[in-house]
Amino acid sequence: MSTQETALVYAALICQDSDVEITAQNLTNLVKAANVEVNEVYSNIFAKALNGADVAGFIEKLAVAAPVAGSGAAAGAAAAEAAPAEEAKQESEEEESDSDMGFGLFD
Repeated sequence: MSTQETALVYAALICQDSDVEITAQNLTNLVKAANVEVNEVYSNIFAKALNGADVAGFIEKLAVAAPVAGSGAAAGAAAAEAAPAEEAKQESEEEESDSDMGFGLFD
């Protein structure tokens, strides 16, 4: 995502949070206040795309889904950490079983 798009997304979220209509002019004003240069065409596109959209409902859906996705990612990371430990344990068991044969390389 480009800097212009990111700035416009944040501007739209600010408008939504402030109960201000999401228009091209409002988006442009917010972005200019943040000292970000945005092509006016992008402001118009964002305003038209969000016209009549339930941005608050979308944010609520994301807030509900985020903890679920986050917990899945945490579980995945924990499993990834446990996998190398299990592999190392299996390798060490294989090495031990070879040494139980009663002879070594230099015997």
